[in-house]
Amino acid sequence: MTHRGSRVLHVGSLARVEGEGALHLSIDNGKVTAAELKIYEPPRFFEAFLLGRRHTEPPDITSRVCGICPVAYQTSACRAIEDVCGVTVDGQLAALRRLLYCGEWIESQTLHIYLLHAPDFLGYDSAVHLSRDRRADVERGLRLKQAGNSILELLGGRSIHPVNVRVGGFHRTPTRAELRPLAAQLRRARDDAEETLRWVAGFDFPDAECDADLLALAAPDAYAIDSGTPTALQYGDGQKPRAFPVRDFTAHVVEEQVPYSTALQARLDGRRHLTGSLARYAISGHLLPPSVREAARAAGLDGVCRNPFRSIVVRAVEVLYAVEEALRLIDTYEPPPRPAVDVTPRAGTGHGATEAPRGTLYHRYVLDADGIVTDARLIPPTSQNQGAIEDDLRRIVQDRLRHGDATDAELTRLCERAIRNHDPCISCSAHFLDLTVERA
Repeated sequence: MTHRGSRVLHVGSLARVEGEGALHLSIDNGKVTAAELKIYEPPRFFEAFLLGRRHTEPPDITSRVCGICPVAYQTSACRAIEDVCGVTVDGQLAALRRLLYCGEWIESQTLHIYLLHAPDFLGYDSAVHLSRDRRADVERGLRLKQAGNSILELLGGRSIHPVNVRVGGFHRTPTRAELRPLAAQLRRARDDAEETLRWVAGFDFPDAECDADLLALAAPDAYAIDSGTPTALQYGDGQKPRAFPVRDFTAHVVEEQVPYSTALQARLDGRRHLTGSLARYAISGHLLPPSVREAARAAGLDGVCRNPFRSIVVRAVEVLYAVEEALRLIDTYEPPPRPAVDVTPRAGTGHGATEAPRGTLYHRYVLDADGIVTDARLIPPTSQNQGAIEDDLRRIVQDRLRHGDATDAELTRLCERAIRNHDPCISCSAHFLDLTVERA
């Protein structure tokens, strides 16, 4: 069928993404009329699970939302609970949290780069097929991912759903001697991270531009990972980024239900927005260490990057930064006098946000005077990114049709690739569903 006709393309199951989702694409006389990311994974109801729980429980419960980024959920939960209770975790305990988060960035971003995204650029169906011809490349990725997992295992107790994190800090903190082998592993990982950045910089990138607003946390003196102030950069207005308090997050980021998905979709002040690596680099890239900024420039990044296909390069920059930051934190580490500060419950509302590998993750909890959770709200990155992903699909497919017809198979590959640019975490996004019960 020519591109002048009408057709519907339906991809029943997306490959190389976390979770279960489908794609529905409608084309009428050569024009894309609908692009729907149809997430059909069952809602997870984590907000409901949290009701009636003690204030100490959200970090452990919410870590089960995602096996790839559990630290993000634990840290956001801790920050929100500590905010209710008027507690600040600082010093070496805060440094250990940041170190743990570096481990998650390394393992999660590396998993995406090597196992999910790189096959698209190199013409392979999977990382298994890639490893047959490029074994050394895949082994480098596995070594790098293992370095991130080692941080999680040491500080978190295990690499998936860590059990050593608690409100106020940790159940146990490491000695300097325990960190030495980790530092040696990370020094080797730095070489792998540098080579990873050079490797992905050599990929062939289609021209594309995401015109969504950008949202990320920003910190005054460091690249934001585990804390910061929500900061937005509006597309095309040439203005400086604008910040708003974490407590006002839901006044700016508003979720709504769409009829074709179990996941909510969010907008920033009524506009499409994107959170994640591209947003972080645009807002805080100038705060990366000089050596990392120079490596990014050598990889072809300079200033704001809005090409979703080049997000793999930005992720590689963030892996290199996380390795460097982990080494810095280990080098300056001194065991704290206590593994955690006391967190006495009190009635109130608390807010917490951190930068999951896929973007800004927000938690809000309401506690009663006994520390029982009476209300909970989670806004994950993927629910925020869905609108921008769908818009990317419309634009990319429309551009492809403008340059000539394409078969359904070609459009399918193009669309799946465009979705994987954003590394959606579907299980995180299917977190709520409105339920109405009518009784006769």
